[in-house]
Amino acid sequence: MSGGQRYFADRRTVDTPSGRISYVEQGQGPVALFVHGVLLNGYLWRHQLAELGDSRRCIALDLLGHGYTEAGAGQDASVTANAHMLAQFLDALGIDRVDLVGNDSGGGICQIFAALYPQRIRSLALSNCDAHDNWPPEAFKPFVAMVAAGGLGDTLRAMQADKSVFRSALAPAYERPDQVSDATIDTYLRPLLEPARLAELERFVNAFDCRHTLAIEDGLRRLQAPTLIAWGTDDVYFPLPWSLWLQQTIPGTVRRVEFEGARIFFPEERWQDFNCELRAHWQAHSVEQAGAQAATA
Repeated sequence: MSGGQRYFADRRTVDTPSGRISYVEQGQGPVALFVHGVLLNGYLWRHQLAELGDSRRCIALDLLGHGYTEAGAGQDASVTANAHMLAQFLDALGIDRVDLVGNDSGGGICQIFAALYPQRIRSLALSNCDAHDNWPPEAFKPFVAMVAAGGLGDTLRAMQADKSVFRSALAPAYERPDQVSDATIDTYLRPLLEPARLAELERFVNAFDCRHTLAIEDGLRRLQAPTLIAWGTDDVYFPLPWSLWLQQTIPGTVRRVEFEGARIFFPEERWQDFNCELRAHWQAHSVEQAGAQAATA
């Protein structure tokens, strides 16, 4: 059984107003919700779920238009719609508050969720991601234009048929694209080639517009949730200054850490180091919150 098959062996679904959302969970304790970015799915977070389940009930979902999530008929697939979907997903599972973790466009969705639903955030962790008026990033605009021109299906089929095409196309996103296994690539791409999912992904990408993140800037500037900003320094899509912008914008920021030479998908490649940061972040602020609750009791 491949890594992807093992990961999805316990895949679950839950119905929401936005559609039937696919997710995988491991561990027990307070809930940590992990949100992936474009072209991927919850498998991005497999190392977090496997290693951090001793301290959190770790849940990785598939966004609208990705993985095995089935969007409702005519469902808006924009990033703001995905942020509302996160709230619906938590409602469906009876979850009140989460430690929220996001990467790439998923990190942008986490910002929108945090601004719109701040009462549902226990803590926030953002890795390289869209922010403010950098959506889509300049370096990603050729891909967006290709999708708008109707070329997504052919591109994804070429990537799956010849994995070197995937590795070449995503070379800016990985430090070591040559080490991304065929099984991992299949795990990301196979569900996207389903006709319904392909159409949903097209809607997701075609809706990319920085107006979504510009609209929630005031909410970010009021966000008090303890926030970790972890950033790879070698990223053509989300250069280091964006980590500084987030640090200066979110008043709850408690730590900004740089991963030298890392690229967007470092949570997958440098998972040990990232997990250490997440564990320390959660532990520190769980202790602080427990102390604050005791003081007001």
